[in-house]
Amino acid sequence: MNVEISEALGDVLREKDIEKEFLIDAISAGINAGLKRKYGEQPDTKVSINLKTGDIDIYIKKKVVKRCRTPYKQISYPEAKKIDPECELGNELMTPFPVEKFGRNAIIVIKQTVIQKIREFQQEKIFEIYEGKVGSIVTGTIQKVDKKGLIVILGQAEAFLPAKEQLKIEKYRQGNPIRVLILDAKRSSKGHQIVLSRTHPDFLLKLFRFEVPEVYEGIVEIKSLAREPGERSKIAVYSKDNKIDPVGACVGVRGSRIRSIVKELSGEKIDVVQWSSDRIVYITRSLSPAKPSNIIIEDEEEKTLTAVIPDDQFSLAIGKGGQNARLASRLTGWNIDIIKESEYIERIDRERKSKVLVKDIARLSETVKKILIDANFITAYDIDQAEIEALTALPKIGDKTVQKIKKIVAESVK
Repeated sequence: MNVEISEALGDVLREKDIEKEFLIDAISAGINAGLKRKYGEQPDTKVSINLKTGDIDIYIKKKVVKRCRTPYKQISYPEAKKIDPECELGNELMTPFPVEKFGRNAIIVIKQTVIQKIREFQQEKIFEIYEGKVGSIVTGTIQKVDKKGLIVILGQAEAFLPAKEQLKIEKYRQGNPIRVLILDAKRSSKGHQIVLSRTHPDFLLKLFRFEVPEVYEGIVEIKSLAREPGERSKIAVYSKDNKIDPVGACVGVRGSRIRSIVKELSGEKIDVVQWSSDRIVYITRSLSPAKPSNIIIEDEEEKTLTAVIPDDQFSLAIGKGGQNARLASRLTGWNIDIIKESEYIERIDRERKSKVLVKDIARLSETVKKILIDANFITAYDIDQAEIEALTALPKIGDKTVQKIKKIVAESVK
């Protein structure tokens, strides 16, 4: 066997983690590529390989002809007879091809093809390992930083952290360690890719499992999670053991556990609330740090409600840019309309007065009723909100009459 080919294949044969069938396929592919490089066209070949001895037998199918014009497709009748005395003109014959006939360029192609096949095999094996780890947290090293994302080395694998999966508040540097969630393992004709994330809700979920033993053991259950990566998150927890406080377990002594998670997320704020099967209690807790004075379910099917908030806590309930209210809605699954307590009282008062019609107020004379209704003062609320000047401007309505009307209307809605 050609010494250079023997050396190239020696490394392949020493690979202990590669299946026998793959070794044979890789070497065969290399030899076929070498033959194509030698002849400019792929002959019809058969390659026999003995992995124990390293012997390789190559056969090319040729047609038996009187005069050979294409050596890699044809063989002359006399030469064919030397191989098979019983062959006839027009037969097809498998003819041996000595390895020594490969030229230097063909040998280079063989070596490159085999090496490439081995590399692809190893990459596939590594990919399969991480394909089985989708949804897990791993630690890697940042190899490259650019606008599109980070190249991260995970052991022997190369992975990609896209810009959209990065925390905007973080600055990444080449060579730094990084903790990430394996978000996906994509297969494509252009190559396989392991995709990472630090923004996905599951990243926060898995961090709690790492830092909180009760969550890892299943004693404390994470019922729901809402996250705005790098800024703020809310997480609802429930304890299957009445003796264990789920919020306390997640926060840790003096905040030690939650502090570790916040540090990992570069300062992202995390609200831990106790889940409850009582939706009113749960929704009330979800709006923390604000404390609603009332929760009104507006529509069960549409899951809409109004949260009444003391005026001095209104900004807390809304949060910066509406963030607290938005996260509370996502955490609970309810569309939450937040309203100040003063506005709610005013709304209830308006609704109550709007139900009392001027035509039904018995103490008002029919003449006064007609004047008011004709001027579009239909309800007690319309009268209550009307300016004195607007009423005195009506025909036959003086100051004393206005005072009397206001008093009668006010007493009719008590």
